[in-house]
Amino acid sequence: MKAKDLHAKSKEQLQSQLLELKKELLKLQSKAAVGSVEKPGKMRQTKKSIAQIMTIVHQRSLHQPQQGVTPS
Repeated sequence: MKAKDLHAKSKEQLQSQLLELKKELLKLQSKAAVGSVEKPGKMRQTKKSIAQIMTIVHQRSLHQPQQGVTPS
């Protein structure tokens, strides 16, 4: 998935997509452990997508003003 498409999504959409990708990665890893992987590159792409989403979520959390903190 392209980064600009991910930036356009809301936090809730990103969280749900992240959960789906983590489930998919778990399935791929279990298949790899058994030795029946159809597309070995799919696992790499899934990990990359997870990292992209986690990066965007983290960047957004850094740019939001913190509530309850008053400057001294």
